[in-house]
Amino acid sequence: MKRRNFLTGAVAITLAEFLAGCETQADLKVKLLKNSIPAQMMSKFRGELTSPYNNLSFKPIESLTELFSMLQDWQRKFLLEKQQSSINKTENINIANLVTLGDYWLANAIKQELIQPFNSESLSGWNKLPEKWLELVKRNNLGYVDPQGKIWAAPYQWGTTLIAYRVDKFKTLGWQPKDWSDLWRSDLKGNISLLNQAREVIGLTLKKLGKSYNTEDIGQVENLKSELVQLNQQVKFYSSDNYLQSLVIGDTWLAVGWSKDILPLIRKRQKIAAVVPLSGTALWANLWVKPAASANASLTEKWIDFCWRPQIAQQMSLLTQTSSPILPEINSMELRSKIKNDPLLLPSQEIIEKSEFLTPLADSTIQQYLKLWQDIRQPVYIQ
Repeated sequence: MKRRNFLTGAVAITLAEFLAGCETQADLKVKLLKNSIPAQMMSKFRGELTSPYNNLSFKPIESLTELFSMLQDWQRKFLLEKQQSSINKTENINIANLVTLGDYWLANAIKQELIQPFNSESLSGWNKLPEKWLELVKRNNLGYVDPQGKIWAAPYQWGTTLIAYRVDKFKTLGWQPKDWSDLWRSDLKGNISLLNQAREVIGLTLKKLGKSYNTEDIGQVENLKSELVQLNQQVKFYSSDNYLQSLVIGDTWLAVGWSKDILPLIRKRQKIAAVVPLSGTALWANLWVKPAASANASLTEKWIDFCWRPQIAQQMSLLTQTSSPILPEINSMELRSKIKNDPLLLPSQEIIEKSEFLTPLADSTIQQYLKLWQDIRQPVYIQ
């Protein structure tokens, strides 16, 4: 798994100056995905605080995989220490108050009891979030989406799966891609790279057929396998790492990938453009979670609400080229023109409504996806 494996994108900032004081004594300890929060925003948050809340620790971590492993390690150490002592000395473990987690990891974090739920009443900005983001983090104790479930995370960043393409190649073809169905056009045969992700590729094919990314019984979807076989014949290679390199050098003409990777690239490369598919796409999110054994910190909710403040959210979105979850709820008159006029950073409300987070599926359904994925991809080189 990559984005849903979750290697970071590339936005160069330096955070060392913000790692103030002794981490074990910090009023707020945050382990965050590297480059997901601009240094300027952490500085601004610190500047708004008054004594004694001036000892903050923001530590960047290279990948979401590492952050998830950190949650597991803290939980193991906490349980071991709990067995050895009647007093829960969590300060000895140096557990953070908040950690970045990708939405893909949320179900496992809940099932493994690595995190604790939030109280929505302590988050003044909770009701500013669109319903789609509220639904994403309401889960039962097994990690499945549940409208009556607890609130297990606070989303602060999101993006989309995009179609990126070579402007020069498509100028020659005389058309531009607009939706998933364009991937099946005959003049693209052998010139497409797709993510090496079953949920993404089967999902976009389901979307083409008017179905959900989260379809539970794909065996009942008419023509799904034949459509995937046809799509597979269009593909030059599958990769979740190198799909953009081949696009840059012109080895492929079209690539499906994550906005976190694509948006910074198209700002530098005029020959590459991108589009959010009109029928809707897959969404991903970065979330704040509270480690299960972490002590309550008075600044935890203040920091989350700071991230949801409209002006701060817009600044963060522009600096990181990812979207804040509150952007769709901000009045268009209050949106900065660079956001309002950028359909890749903030797609239209119609497209957002058609788009979906990839939510957990039952084990039997996952096996259906994996079997179909293996059946259709064999003839193509997998990177």
